[in-house]
Amino acid sequence: MDYVLGVCFWSMAFKMKIHFNCLERCSLISPLRKKENELWFQQVGVHKAEVDALANGDNFETVTWLSDREIVEDPAPGWRARQYRVKAVTPTHILQEGDVINLGDRQLTVLHMPGHSRGSICLHDKENKMLFSGDVVYDGSMIDWLPYSRISDYIRSCERLVEMVDKEEIDLVMPGHYNTFGSKRLHRLASNYMASAGACHRASTCVVKSIASLALRASNSRSAC
Repeated sequence: MDYVLGVCFWSMAFKMKIHFNCLERCSLISPLRKKENELWFQQVGVHKAEVDALANGDNFETVTWLSDREIVEDPAPGWRARQYRVKAVTPTHILQEGDVINLGDRQLTVLHMPGHSRGSICLHDKENKMLFSGDVVYDGSMIDWLPYSRISDYIRSCERLVEMVDKEEIDLVMPGHYNTFGSKRLHRLASNYMASAGACHRASTCVVKSIASLALRASNSRSAC
């Protein structure tokens, strides 16, 4: 479940209604309301590792890379991407490993899976063997070069995912991007990441991470002006 920067129009939000309803039921956001073509949430859940970033409106850790060419239609007349700032918000739900979100007809267990970011989580529906994996794993290249990404953490998270598959705890993965997939694909994706995370990958990722961090710092320095 990835809600990127929150810059969208209400018509788009209705197309995403099922996703918002899911999050509202999970008590991660609730209720949803509209204000001047922006989405506002009165309740926000976040892992404890990223509480400060959210509370401080940290554009660097939340990776608010945004350019004018990415905006299909301006949220307001004269609006420019450099004006975008993460709105500081006090989390109403601080999540940690082992927390259970009770939806009534099902329970989702919070699994802390750092690597992509230090507060990355998955939600595991044990009874139905479903995993809501967010940005931790999806059917695409895993991003491990963000400011607070850590390859060693990602490897441990992938090891955990493989172990869960081996124990037959997962049948279906609902990722934050692209299509859903099954346990065999999950095992392959996690295993491939671990196999590729050697010295060469670490070195190249370190270079990309440094460049990305400098560019992000520069971008957000301009947006603060």
